Amino acid sequence: MMHSKLIDNKNEKNNLFCSENLYKGACVKIKNSNKTFQVIGLNTGKKICWVREWPFACDSKKTFALEMNQITLQIFCSK
Repeated sequence: MMHSKLIDNKNEKNNLFCSENLYKGACVKIKNSNKTFQVIGLNTGKKICWVREWPFACDSKKTFALEMNQITLQIFCSK
């Protein structure tokens, strides 16, 4: 079973998340949103990821691409 890692990003400039630790299945917070999102795909070469709102509805397919620098925090996924 995979668990999210909480990232201590107090020392990072502008409190931005470090994309090196990002992985598929991680739950994250993004700029300009109070919602939680889950990473469902990564393209580290282009520094983008695909996310969906967490928790997600089975009938919803609202995923979108996001630049990794828009991620502000990686958190534990909760129900």
